[in-house]
Amino acid sequence: MSDPRAMRVTIVAACRNEIGHLRGFVDSILAQQTDDMILEAIVADGMSTDGTRELLDDYASRFPNLRVISNPQKIVSTGLNAAIRAARGEIILRMDAHTHYAADYTRLCVKTLLETGADNVGGPARTTARGTIAQAVAAAYHSPFSTGGARFHDENYEGWVDTVTYGCWKKETLERIGLFDETLVRNQDDELNLRLLRNGGGIWQNPAIVSVYSPRATISGLFGQYFQYGFWKVAVIRKHRRPGSWRHLVPALFVLGHLGLAVVVVICALAAARRGLLIAGTLWLLLIGAYATANAFASLLAARRQWKTLVFLPVVFSAYHLSYGFGFLIGMLRSSSKWHGTSAGESVFARITR
Repeated sequence: MSDPRAMRVTIVAACRNEIGHLRGFVDSILAQQTDDMILEAIVADGMSTDGTRELLDDYASRFPNLRVISNPQKIVSTGLNAAIRAARGEIILRMDAHTHYAADYTRLCVKTLLETGADNVGGPARTTARGTIAQAVAAAYHSPFSTGGARFHDENYEGWVDTVTYGCWKKETLERIGLFDETLVRNQDDELNLRLLRNGGGIWQNPAIVSVYSPRATISGLFGQYFQYGFWKVAVIRKHRRPGSWRHLVPALFVLGHLGLAVVVVICALAAARRGLLIAGTLWLLLIGAYATANAFASLLAARRQWKTLVFLPVVFSAYHLSYGFGFLIGMLRSSSKWHGTSAGESVFARITR
């Protein structure tokens, strides 16, 4: 497998109710430069109700290298696994319907996979957005203040990383370490990469591999997305008994600190404990002030390319941190209580949001 020519490559994707992004996504698949590679694409539809399946079937009827399969479980991990199992390719390349891919994306992924000897390769996270709020979400997404300095958010970094956007693997690698964890609604990519690294594998980022992601366009959409990321991160940590990175714990500690000080302030106020109220209140105000200062500074840095986003960035940064932190804490409560694994928990959290 040293020559990318004449190789079989399968693009896999899972989607549900993506009619607004679907044409651009599928068109970017069909525009891929394959050289002499044999390319197929398999899209697992999660029982869409907005016309996504009908549009996919229309494309498949006109392009024989595109197949559509059903994903009745409706979550990304089950859809991706079904597509991988149906794949004829010796190389698997994962894509996402919220993203547009450069024409040489597939070719460069395969080339990088073979040349580096890595077990998974991909490009950095890049974003494009329409509307001021979406542009603020995108600007914050690339800031270390919201992401903790993860290397895959650096558009210029090349080298070994702990995760990449989407991914490209030899099929035999996925079969050896296991496919995506179907108990996870979110963070299935991070969990697979963590499992790969713990089994001695390596992940390589090549900035020449270009894909562009469309972030959420509303604060509520962003909050819901990162609440689920935080919630399902607990399941990953519980499975592997350690976090993939300590930065994953910071938002939860931040929220826990605010909640703890708020509770102490209320108790001291009710008990008329003036000294305790003064100490706790001062610490809480210092925490709020430190965060507000850091948030303002990060917002100024993130807004340098588009100053109109500055008015929204403090709220966007707060949404990133609070949603992830609250999601993580709720996930901890759920994992340690009788609620864990119940249908009630599933009805609230086990739903796809893309």
